[in-house]
Amino acid sequence: MDMQLLVICLLTAVINLIGTLAYGARIAGVRTRRIAMSFALFNILVLVSRTSNGFLGPFLAKRIETRIAGGGGDALLGDFRLVLASAAVSVFAGILLVPTSQRLFSRAIGYFQEHRSTTRLLLRSATPSGMRSIRQAIAFSGRGQLRALGRPRGVGWQVLFANCLAQALLTVGVLASLYAGYLNPEYRVTASQLSAIVNGFATILLFALIDPQLSVMTDDVIDGRIDEPLFRRTIVWISFSRLAGTLLAQVMFLPAAEVIAWIATRV
Repeated sequence: MDMQLLVICLLTAVINLIGTLAYGARIAGVRTRRIAMSFALFNILVLVSRTSNGFLGPFLAKRIETRIAGGGGDALLGDFRLVLASAAVSVFAGILLVPTSQRLFSRAIGYFQEHRSTTRLLLRSATPSGMRSIRQAIAFSGRGQLRALGRPRGVGWQVLFANCLAQALLTVGVLASLYAGYLNPEYRVTASQLSAIVNGFATILLFALIDPQLSVMTDDVIDGRIDEPLFRRTIVWISFSRLAGTLLAQVMFLPAAEVIAWIATRV
């Protein structure tokens, strides 16, 4: 693995880790009863994660151009597989660190409630006391939490499947469109622009089917209709469906690239 590919894999890992840890904000909101603030933090992190996905494009496009110019285009498929694998590994790491993110978000919500400044919150995280708080908050999902997944999930399989599909599309959208440009170089620019359609459809799935379910469950916890352990299990199930989506992206990648390459010649 060369340095360029390593940077791409690390960037992909960070993006997906942030997106997974963002689920901890919802748990923190229920625990602190600061629902609006927790949703604001969740949306900030999700926005950072999804926006950062766009930065992958130039790195990957440059790699494709370099590979083609150097006659190493056959190795591109393996490169993209490694990028997708780094996404899956980081999502799994994020699931293990959900307890850590929940504690950190709880503290962040309390600090923001007192000082009302996002800038001060970010600056404090870089101070010695902020770093100490981060170290103290580190915790991992234990066996008991994994065994608890056998209890009621809180959401139906159709919601988990929709989230899995949406995450797979978000993971594969930019990558497949760029690889489609390699498969169909005459319409390389057209193929790269089609990623917006794939990501847009995935975003609609998330905001139309997944987010309303979690929002209603949050209200139910506050109203006492369901308990917090059930809500936490739901978040863990949603996280695992995200992991399944990143694994599904490996299967979808090449067919998606071929479909995008075909569509690029006909739009």
